Amino acid sequence: MRKKFNPNLPEASLTELYSRLKQARWPRIVGKDDWQFGVPQSWLKEMVEYWIEEWEWEKQRAQMNRWQHYKVRIEGITIHYLHAPAKNSEAPPIVLTHGWPWTFWDFKDVIGPLSDPESYGGKAENAFNVYVPSLPGFAFSEPLYKSKVDVARIASLWVQLMTKELGYKKFAAHGGDWGALITAHLAHAHPEKLLGAHMSLTLIPGVDRSSLTPTDYAPSEAWMLKRNIEAAPMITSHVSVHKLDPQTLAYGLTDSPVGTAAWIWERRRNWSDCNGDIESKFSRDHLCTTAALYWCTGTIGSSLRLYHEHFKKPWPLEHDRSPILEADCAFAVFPKDVVHLPKRLVAEHSNLKRYTLMPRGGHFGAAEEPTLLTEDIREFFHSK
Repeated sequence: MRKKFNPNLPEASLTELYSRLKQARWPRIVGKDDWQFGVPQSWLKEMVEYWIEEWEWEKQRAQMNRWQHYKVRIEGITIHYLHAPAKNSEAPPIVLTHGWPWTFWDFKDVIGPLSDPESYGGKAENAFNVYVPSLPGFAFSEPLYKSKVDVARIASLWVQLMTKELGYKKFAAHGGDWGALITAHLAHAHPEKLLGAHMSLTLIPGVDRSSLTPTDYAPSEAWMLKRNIEAAPMITSHVSVHKLDPQTLAYGLTDSPVGTAAWIWERRRNWSDCNGDIESKFSRDHLCTTAALYWCTGTIGSSLRLYHEHFKKPWPLEHDRSPILEADCAFAVFPKDVVHLPKRLVAEHSNLKRYTLMPRGGHFGAAEEPTLLTEDIREFFHSK
C-alpha cells in the first residue's frame, strides 16, 4: 500500500548536521593542497562554510514538493518515489533510475520537461508520466536492513512497483550509473514489461570489460579507449572499498558529514565533464543537498552495500538467449563518462534501436546535460 510522503529531513538530523560541520576536525596538509591527492582542504572548507551559512534545506524541500512523493513497502523493503503526472493520464509511464553518488534529485531538471513538455517549449504528445524512485537504502528509501539487494533484485522491485503497485502493463525505463545496470537488467530479464530501455552508460550484463583489447574499438572510437584508461584510476578506489569492506568505510562516513561530502563530491568532480571546475556543472546548493540527503537520512552506509552485493559474484543472468538485452534499447553516450564499450559490442548484445554520441557531458548526464538527455529520451520513445 503506497502512502503519500512529505520529503523532509528530520529537524534533529539537521541540527546535528550543522553542529558536526561546525566542529569538524581537519587533517594537516602534506605538501600541496590540490586535487592530486584528493579533495583540497581549502575548497572543502569553503564549501562547508557555505553549507553552514547559506544552504537552506527548506528551499530545496520546496522545489522537491513541486511534485508528488510516495513511499511503498515491497518485499519488506521501503521504496520512496517521486511522481510527476502528465496532463494526459494516458501518456506512457517512465521510471528514471539514479546511481551512486547520485540521488533521485539528480533528475530534477529533466522531470518537468519530460512530464510537461508544453511548459518547456515542447509538444504535448511527447509527455511521460514520470516516476523517480530512490534506490533501496538510498536517501528517502531509508537505510537497508536486508542483504542480497543487488541489481537483479532492484529490477524485480521496479517491475512490481510499476505493474502491481501502479497498475501499468508496460513502462519505459532510463538509467545512469547503477540505474543503467538496473535498466539493462530490466531489458534482459523483463523485456515483456518494457516499452524500451534507455541508458546513459554502456554496460552489458555478463560482458567482461577487462577482456577487451584496443583492437575491439573502431578507429573512430580511439577516444573511448583513451577515456577508459584516463578514468580507470578515478573509479578504482571507491569500487575496491565499497565492494570489499563497505561496512568499515560506513563508520567514518556515517559519523562525519564532512567525510561524506568529501567522498561523494570528489567523484562528482572527477567523473563529470567539468574540466576540473566542479561548480561549473553542479551548483553549491545541489552539492550540499546531495550530501545532506545521504548523511541526514543515515543511508550513506547502506548505499555503499550495492557494490558488494553486485560485484562480488557473476552477473545473475536469467537466460542465455541472444541478444542479452531483448527489449528495444537506446544508449546515450556522454564522452566524459567513465566506461565506454565499442558500439559493435553494444549492437551485438542488445536489441539496439538508437545510439547517440553526445557532444559533451560526463557520468552524471541527467544533472550535467538535462536538455540533451531529455531530447534523446523523447526521440527514442516517442518516435517508435
